[in-house]
Amino acid sequence: MSYRAPMTDMLFMLKHVGELERLNQLPGLQDYRLDLAQSVLEEAARFASGVLEPINRTGDVNGAQFQSGTVTTPVGWREAYQQFCDHGWLGLTLPDACGGQGLPEVIATPAKEMWLSANLSFTMLQALAQGGSEILLALGSEEQKQRYLQKMVTGRWSVAMALTEPNAGSDLAALTTRAAPITEGRYRIKGQKIFITYGDHDLAENIVHLVLARIDGAPAGNKGISLFAVPKYRINEAGQLSGANDVRCIGIEDKLGLHGSPTCTMVYGEQDDCVGELIGTENHGLKAMFILMNEARLSTGLQGVALAEMARQKAQGYALERAQGREPLSGQNPAFIVDHPDVKRLLLTIQSQVTALRSLAIQIAAAIDEAKALADDPVRSAELKAQVALLTPVFKAHATETGNRLISDAIQVYGGIGFVEDTGIAQLLRDAKITTLYEGTTGIQAKDLLFRKIQKDGGKALEHLLSNIQSCIEKISHGTLQITVAQPMTDALNQFRAMVAGVLKNDSDRQYGIHAGATIFLQALGILCGGWQLAKLAAAAGSDSNSNSRFRENLIAQAEFYCAHIIPMINSCKLTFEFSERGLQHYQFT
Repeated sequence: MSYRAPMTDMLFMLKHVGELERLNQLPGLQDYRLDLAQSVLEEAARFASGVLEPINRTGDVNGAQFQSGTVTTPVGWREAYQQFCDHGWLGLTLPDACGGQGLPEVIATPAKEMWLSANLSFTMLQALAQGGSEILLALGSEEQKQRYLQKMVTGRWSVAMALTEPNAGSDLAALTTRAAPITEGRYRIKGQKIFITYGDHDLAENIVHLVLARIDGAPAGNKGISLFAVPKYRINEAGQLSGANDVRCIGIEDKLGLHGSPTCTMVYGEQDDCVGELIGTENHGLKAMFILMNEARLSTGLQGVALAEMARQKAQGYALERAQGREPLSGQNPAFIVDHPDVKRLLLTIQSQVTALRSLAIQIAAAIDEAKALADDPVRSAELKAQVALLTPVFKAHATETGNRLISDAIQVYGGIGFVEDTGIAQLLRDAKITTLYEGTTGIQAKDLLFRKIQKDGGKALEHLLSNIQSCIEKISHGTLQITVAQPMTDALNQFRAMVAGVLKNDSDRQYGIHAGATIFLQALGILCGGWQLAKLAAAAGSDSNSNSRFRENLIAQAEFYCAHIIPMINSCKLTFEFSERGLQHYQFT
C-alpha cells in the first residue's frame, strides 16, 4: 500500500492543538495561517509519496555501499536529494537569510512526519542539517556563519554529528579524540568516531563534521570537551573547496535496519593533517552539542510516530481487503478480517496511540514557536521552554517505544504473511528498533526526566503540565465524555500524582527503586500525555461543526478506546514503580 499523508488529522490538530489562529497573533508568526499550512503540507505530501516512498524499498534492499574507501548511496538517492534541496525542504524552519524557509515548528512538524513515514533513511539528512545549522546560528562566529551556513541550509554541504567512540558510547566523558592548537580558533584533530550517520556519502560536495574532542590540557570528564567543525574538504579564504582534510571513512555498518543510510566509522587525522575550527568556547562542547541533541531527540520521537503511521496504513489497508473466516455476529462467510473484533482492537490500538502521539508532537512544536515569539516576555517564555524541556525525553522515549509495539501489532494484523519481507511491513519493524537506542536510550531519557527535569526544579514544570491536563479534563466533564473519558483520566491523574510524590520525597531508602523504576515512570507520564491529547481532540470534535461528522465521531471513539484500553496501564505502572527495586538488589548475574 502506498503512503497517504493523514492530512485531515494534521490540519485538525494544527487548528485545535497547535492553535494556529492564536499563534499567528504573536510577533513573527502573523503570516502563518491554516491556509498557508495546508498549502505547505500538500506539497510535502506530494514529495513524500511521489519521490521519497518509491526509493524507500530499493534503499532497504540494496543499501548504501562501501567499496575502495568510497561510500555510495542507493539508486535514486542523489536525484531525490537534489530535488529535496531545490524545493527548500532541507531548511524548512531555518532563517530565510541563510537560505531556509523560516517556517514555524508547528507547521514543519507534520511535514517532517510525512517524509519520515515515506523514507526514514533518507530524511535523517534533514534533521542533521537543521541541528547543525542551529548550533552555528547560536554559537558560531560571524565568519563561521558566513563560511558554512548557507551551504549547509541549501544542501550543497551536508552535516554529520560525530560524538560516539568505540569506548565512549553514552558516556561522552570517556572520549579520547584530541585537539591540538595550531593558530587561534584552529586545531589539529586526531581520533576515531563510530556510528556516524551520513559521515560519508556521494550526495553533497562537502560534509561538515561536528566533532567532540578534548583540547590538550583540558580538564578531565565532561567539563573538558569542546566542539569543532571539521569539513571533509578544506575551505579557502574565498569559501571554495581546497583539497582533502585528512578525514576518512574506513567502513560502514551492516545493520538490522536503515540500510539506505550509511552509518560510518570515521578516522580524523590519520596523517596528522586534519584541521578543525572551534565552535563556541573551549571546554563547552557538550552545551553546544545539546542544541543539536534536543532537536535530534524530538526528531527521533517523531520517527516513532511516522513509522507507526505507515504501519497503521498498511495494516488497515490489508484488513479491509483480506477475506478470512466468518463474520462473528451474522455468520457471513467469508468476512473481511477488519470485521473480527480482535483485529479491530489491534487497529484501534494503533490508530488511537498514533493520533495521541502526533498531537503531542504538535503541542510541543507550538510551545517552541510560542517561546521564541514571546522572547520579550521572559517569564512566559521560560515557562514554555521548561515545558518543552520536560516533554522532550518523554516524547523521545515514549513515542519510539510505543512505535515499536504498534508496528508489531500491525504485523499481527497481517498474520503469517506479515513475517514475509515482500509485504514491506517487516522493514518498518527493523527500521524502528534503532529509534529507542540512538540519541539517548530509553533508560537515559528516563533518568534525564526524573533527575534533571523533575527533581532538579522540585517538580515545578511537571506540576504546571499536570495542571494543564487537569484543566483539559474539567472542560469535558459533561455528557457521555464525563463517563468514558473524563473519569478515567481523573483516576489516572491521581494515580500518577501518587508516583510523583514518591519521586519528590527523595527518600534515601528509595533511591535505588527510583533509578530502577525511572522507565516505568516515564511510560506512565507518556500514557497520561496521550490521554490528555485525545481528550483535547475529543472536546474539539464535539464543537467543530466544520469537520466531517464521521471524522469527528471517530476522534471521540479513539479517545474512549484509549481511556478504556491504554489509560488503565497507569495504575499498573504505579504498582510496578512502588516495588521496582524488589529482586534487583539481590539477584546475582553470573
